[in-house]
Amino acid sequence: MTMRKGFAEGELCWTDLQTPDVETAKAFYAEVFGWRYEDLPTPDGRSYAKAFLGDDLVTVLAPQNPRQEAAAEPGRWNVYFAVDDARDLATELAHSPGHLEFGPEEIGDTGVMVFFAPPGGGTTGAWQAGSHIGAGRSQEAGTLAWAELLTPEPQAAVGFFQQLFGHDVTEYPQDDGGTYTTLMVGGAEVAGIARVPGDAQDTLEPGWQVYFGVSNVAVAVQAAVAAGGVVLIEPDEIEEAGTIATLRDPQGGVFSLLEV
Repeated sequence: MTMRKGFAEGELCWTDLQTPDVETAKAFYAEVFGWRYEDLPTPDGRSYAKAFLGDDLVTVLAPQNPRQEAAAEPGRWNVYFAVDDARDLATELAHSPGHLEFGPEEIGDTGVMVFFAPPGGGTTGAWQAGSHIGAGRSQEAGTLAWAELLTPEPQAAVGFFQQLFGHDVTEYPQDDGGTYTTLMVGGAEVAGIARVPGDAQDTLEPGWQVYFGVSNVAVAVQAAVAAGGVVLIEPDEIEEAGTIATLRDPQGGVFSLLEV
């Protein structure tokens, strides 16, 4: 278990789910992870749900933006890297192979948000902390345990993140001849980057894959299926990672489980 009071630039600090149906998503994820919620209104009259594990905020389930609603997009988990100055980041993106998608925008006194995409795609968030620093807990059951970017251009994406955040990297050769690269901050691995696996192209799209910790993957998968989820990749033990599975929630949000 890791209790967090702050994040260094380039660390993954936060996740949130944008979903077509917040209430249904709340019920689903409560069954899988045991989250409790506090609902807060949005300026347009809807509400989002802050998800807690015990007394610690771990994520948010939010309504989709108007563009996502109009396009009838499925739910999507977002990831956010901590950044010291979101406006400087947005300026730097203009001189990088990636591109700015949204922001920087102040979210009340909580912080400043930016969305951008590396070469090859994969919408990515950055968060400059105000009163909200990010997740209060990680690396345990019911919290964010890992995230990885699946992309058709892994080498370009790795170079992009190194340029943007100064990440160190570790490379792990794969059986298929490819490489799994981890981004590092202060000697610790914070996220992965890899090519979309050839045997998973019918189930996984390019973009960020989020992994939430569970004490038992098989039990969590059963709970997810009973609550209306769909198994995309059956539980499997991966060398150096552990037991994982990938699912889709009832609104289309894809997420993975990692035994911790």
